[in-house]
Amino acid sequence: MFTTKAIICAAMLVVFFVVMVAVGIYSRKHTSDVEGFVLGGRSVGPWLTAFAFGTSYFSAVIFVGYAGQFGWNFGLSSTWIGLGNAFIGSLLAWNILGRRTRLMSQALDAKTMPDFFGKRFESRKLKIAASIVVFVFLIPYTSSLYNGLSSLFGMAFDVPYWVVILIMAVLTGIYVIVGGYMATAINDFIQGLIMLVGICAVIGAVLTQNGGFMTATKKLATIDAAGWKGAFSSFLGPDPLALLFVVILTSLGTWGLPQMVNKFYAIKSEKDIHKGTVISTVFAIVVAGGCYFLGGFGRLYDAVIPKQADGTTPLFDKVVPSMLSNLPIVIIAVVIVLVLSASMSTLSSLVLTSSSTFTIDLIDPLTKKEMSEKKKVGIMRLFIIFFIAISAVIAIFKDAHPEVTFIAQMMGVSWGALAGAFLAPFLYGLYWKKTTKIASIVCFFWGCGIAVLQLIVTLGGIDVTGWGPILGYIFKSSINSGVIAMVGGLIIVPIISAFTKKPSKKEVDKLFDSYEEKRSVPAKEALD
Repeated sequence: MFTTKAIICAAMLVVFFVVMVAVGIYSRKHTSDVEGFVLGGRSVGPWLTAFAFGTSYFSAVIFVGYAGQFGWNFGLSSTWIGLGNAFIGSLLAWNILGRRTRLMSQALDAKTMPDFFGKRFESRKLKIAASIVVFVFLIPYTSSLYNGLSSLFGMAFDVPYWVVILIMAVLTGIYVIVGGYMATAINDFIQGLIMLVGICAVIGAVLTQNGGFMTATKKLATIDAAGWKGAFSSFLGPDPLALLFVVILTSLGTWGLPQMVNKFYAIKSEKDIHKGTVISTVFAIVVAGGCYFLGGFGRLYDAVIPKQADGTTPLFDKVVPSMLSNLPIVIIAVVIVLVLSASMSTLSSLVLTSSSTFTIDLIDPLTKKEMSEKKKVGIMRLFIIFFIAISAVIAIFKDAHPEVTFIAQMMGVSWGALAGAFLAPFLYGLYWKKTTKIASIVCFFWGCGIAVLQLIVTLGGIDVTGWGPILGYIFKSSINSGVIAMVGGLIIVPIISAFTKKPSKKEVDKLFDSYEEKRSVPAKEALD
């Protein structure tokens, strides 16, 4: 017999799914060629672009996993992570990368990040290498998007976890395959609105449940953190250095992630950049700031949160679901749709990025006969099915075999590997004419090498304390090593570029001249 809770949740989900599919059908007219399918014809407005950026950024991993983990570890100071995401990961990213990415990607006719590297540095091998990095590390990251869904759906439905994964995978696949980037962008906008309303409703409900903000904060201040009462309600929390590393990884890391940067390729006009910057930043403040702020009160629910084998450390994916378990039915239904929205928006962005990269940067260069636009779009659609299927299989396998830790750890290092490999050569490639191909290759090896070493350390249970205070701290976690991979790349690229063969001055000057094309002001200051 169905409960009232299950009926309300099911009704909201049905409406949500119908809208998502309808948008996919509506958007199919934009998918006749590669540029339309991958970039929406480079004519996407500020609201859609900003929400696409934000919803790709903040998935269920943020709401369920990170909010629970970092909220538990840092208390209310974890809100700084959300603010860092807003001001570094969104505001600065739009201002520093947005305009130049749009101009240079159009001048190069680049449709993906590996395509950008290949054309910017005149190297097909570099393009293929970048696409392999995307394939190796983006697929495990894609699989992580299903994390936390089981606990939340379990509050309303008595269904196996694999059913939840299958429903999400199939419906995401339908609207992405049919409508391409435009369907993804429109659905991201709808899903983003749900996330904005949902997070505000949940925060209000949780604070009300604990007697309001002041009372909840006072309760949090009484909790002891290694002899320090009040640490979890303090300005910088119990471990400011660890907090800083999390802020850097989750904020600066977006500058090098293909699925994030790709959003700038599709911006329509100058005024859209200004609007998009504001919209994206406000969205991040509410969603990311709200998620981490909510997670900061996790320790108030210590008694009901399931624990790991040691009996004291919580299962971090269970922290937020435990906080929400006794909320009103309508709020729980909103939360389920919210988390599903966050997961589906990021999943659609990732699989579209993966399929376009695989087709444009691997299949097309290795094919002797030139492919038609229609055939390329067809191949992309096939790879979307493949990538969604493989991510779902990995997620189901991981849930059924928790003893296989390789998958979970691979997910953990993926963000740092991609950002460590791509951030520096992409950023310098936009701004500095003397950035070299060799420097980019070295940075690829650096970012991926740090990630692989971290994977070995974690899987092997290697004690890094004997490596010295610096190396020991770096490889203490994938967060620390990910930050070092990114920051190290920013140092490595200019040093290697200074001692290696420079790109053709004539070609680079011609490329950078696209910034100086005279309109009412230089193009680097305005798209139109």
